[in-house]
Amino acid sequence: MLFNSYVFLFAYLPVTLAGFFILGRRSRLWAAAWLAGASLFFYGWWDYRYLPLLLGSIGFNYGCATVLGPGRIRHRKGLLIAAIAANLGLLAYYKYAGFFVASLAQLLAQPMPILHVVLPIGISFFTFTQIAFLVDTYQGKAQESRFVHYLLFVTYFPHLIAGPVLHHKEMMPQFADRRIFRLSGRNVAIGSTIFIIGLAKKVLVADNIGPYAAPLFSDPAAPTLLAAWGGVLAYAFQLYFDFSGYSDMAIGLSRLFGVRLPLNFDSPYKARNIAQFWRRWHMTLSRFLRDYLYIPLGGKRCGPVRRYLNLMITMVLGGLWHGAGWNFIVWGALHGAYLGVHKAWSEVARRLHLPLDSRAWKIVATAITFAAVCVAWVFFRAPNMATSWAILQGMAGGNGIAIPDALASRVPALQRLLETVGVTFYLGEGFQFVKTWTWIGIAALLAFAFPNTQQIMRRCTPALDFQRASTAGAAGPDMARLLTWRASPAWAAAIALLALASILALNQPADFLYFQF
Repeated sequence: MLFNSYVFLFAYLPVTLAGFFILGRRSRLWAAAWLAGASLFFYGWWDYRYLPLLLGSIGFNYGCATVLGPGRIRHRKGLLIAAIAANLGLLAYYKYAGFFVASLAQLLAQPMPILHVVLPIGISFFTFTQIAFLVDTYQGKAQESRFVHYLLFVTYFPHLIAGPVLHHKEMMPQFADRRIFRLSGRNVAIGSTIFIIGLAKKVLVADNIGPYAAPLFSDPAAPTLLAAWGGVLAYAFQLYFDFSGYSDMAIGLSRLFGVRLPLNFDSPYKARNIAQFWRRWHMTLSRFLRDYLYIPLGGKRCGPVRRYLNLMITMVLGGLWHGAGWNFIVWGALHGAYLGVHKAWSEVARRLHLPLDSRAWKIVATAITFAAVCVAWVFFRAPNMATSWAILQGMAGGNGIAIPDALASRVPALQRLLETVGVTFYLGEGFQFVKTWTWIGIAALLAFAFPNTQQIMRRCTPALDFQRASTAGAAGPDMARLLTWRASPAWAAAIALLALASILALNQPADFLYFQF
C-alpha cells in the first residue's frame, strides 16, 4: 500500500487512527496491539505471502533478544554473532543469491540455473532494525519484555517499508507516555502539514521530473553533453524529491500518532563536502553503517591507511546494501574514494591554512560536491555498466554539444556564435528540451534556495533529533520568516491548496524509488 494512494489516505489511515485512539482510552496495550496489527495489514496489502517471513524474523530475533541481555546466559557474544549471521544470511538469500549465481556463471563461463527469488519489500530495513536491536540489547542499551511492543517496534507502518532505520530506545519509550494515546489537535496539525509537504514533493515534483530521466537511462545512444546532463540531473532531482518526500511523509504520519521519528533527510545537495552529504542523506542508514560497521572495523583508531580502508569497506557494503549488482558496488566504491579524497584534502587545507570558510569557496565546494554526487548517481541508476560508461562519455563532452535547431534558429546571431565553438543542431525535440531544463531549474531552485521541511516546521520540534542550531540560517532571514509554519488561517489555506493539488495528481500513484532497496 502506497502512502500516495487513495486507499491509504481515505480508508486505511482514518480507520487506523480512529482504532488507535478509541482503544487507547481503554488500554494502552490494546492500542499498541491494534497499531501492530494494522501495520501487518499494511505490509500484507503488498503481498500477504511474505507475512510469515516477516513474523518468523520477528519471532526469531525476539527470542534471541530475551536471552541476550547482560547476565542472562554465558556465551552471549557467540549467540549475538550467530543471530546476526542468521539475519544477514536471510538477507543474502533473498537479495543477493541471484546476483552471486549469475556472477559465478559469468566468471566460470559455465551455465548455471537462474534463480527467480522475489525480494520481499522492506526486508533490508526490518533486518537492519533488528540487528541494531540485538546489538543494543547485548550492550545493555535496549530491553523489551513485551512481544506486542517488539512487534510494533519492527512493523510500525510509517517506517516499515523504506525506513528510517530506528533504534528501539528512540521509539518505544514514547509509548510509555499516556498522552500519545489521546487525540491531539496540535499533533494532527503538525503531522498533517509535514505529510502534505512530503506528498507534494513526491507527486508534484519527483513524479513529474522522472519521465525526463528515463529515456537517457533506457537507451543512451551516444548522448551529447546537454542531453546527458539533462537526464542525469533529472534523475538526481527525482530521487532527491522522491526520498525527501517519503521521509517527510513517514515523520508526518508518525506525528499523527504522537510519535516523533528521527530525521532522515536534511538538504543533502546543500552539502559542502561529501562527508557532510552523507550526514544529510539517508541519515539513519549512515548512522547504522557508522555505528555497526565503520567503528567496529576500527574507524580512525588504527592509523590513516586503515581509516581509508575502513571507509572504502563501509561504502562498498553500503552500495551493495542498495542493490545486488556491480553498478551498486561501483557507486559505493566511488563514494568511498570521494570520502578518502575529502579526508586527505581537509588535512592539506588545515596545514596550509586555506580559507575554506570564505563564501566563494563554499559555493565552489557545494558545486563540486553536487557534481561528484551526480556522476555517482549514473552508476546507481543505470541498468548495467555499459550504459553507465555511455552516459559518462556524454557528460564529459565525448559526443559533442548539440541543441534543438528550433531554439537556436530563433536567435541567428547566437546560432552563428555557437557554430564557431563546435555546437551542432538537430531537428525536433525542442519542446522536450525546454521542458526538461525547466523542470531541472524548478527542482534546483527548491533544493538549493528554499528551506527544507524541518526548517519550515522548526517552531514545533518536527523530529526526534531536530536541533534548531543545525538548520538555522540555511535560508535568508526574510525567506525564513515568511516560510516558517504557524497555526494560522493563511497557513491552513496554503496547506489545503497544496493538499488539493497533490490529491488531484494521484490518479496514477507511482512507487517510491527506495522501496526497491
